Amino acid sequence: MRQIIVTAFVSLDGVMEAPGGEADYRNSGWTHKNIEFLPDAYEIKGREQDEAGALLLGRASYEAFAPVWPLMTEEFAGYNAMPRYVVSTTLKEQDERWPATILRSIDEVAALKETEGGPISVHGSATLGKSLADAGLVDRYHLLVFPVLLGAGKRLFSEADQDAVKLDLVEYEAYANGIQKQVFDVVR
Repeated sequence: MRQIIVTAFVSLDGVMEAPGGEADYRNSGWTHKNIEFLPDAYEIKGREQDEAGALLLGRASYEAFAPVWPLMTEEFAGYNAMPRYVVSTTLKEQDERWPATILRSIDEVAALKETEGGPISVHGSATLGKSLADAGLVDRYHLLVFPVLLGAGKRLFSEADQDAVKLDLVEYEAYANGIQKQVFDVVR
């Protein structure tokens, strides 16, 4: 069985919207505004790419990444070469610039998880991440928590009324610029 790893840039108050920039969000680009760039804080991002066996995205993230990531041949060579999956009930066809298999339901993701291979990495994809967590399919979280409060915005975690989910902190580091790396395994 494969692991599903949700990876995110997140504010201290749980917002993950527009970390690099989106036109319609008032705090767009919050991961680089007024935060010193320290390469060590992003080490986990390279490791994720090296360890992942597949990339899983929601429709909106896929449509945002498809025109950009294939052009980033140095930064995303691993992701560009590995199998990609997009979960959507509305997407008609894959983007030929960055082909992906379309999955139509969380049940299809559960079936993918049962196959052989390396971890399945989920980037962006706030709605998908919440649905996967609510279905009990997330095995690990890789979080870079930024020292900023954003208030409104898309949140990483679901607001569904559910039983408590215990997490085990397996890796942690704080950096001089205030970013914290937090890696949690979901306890079953």
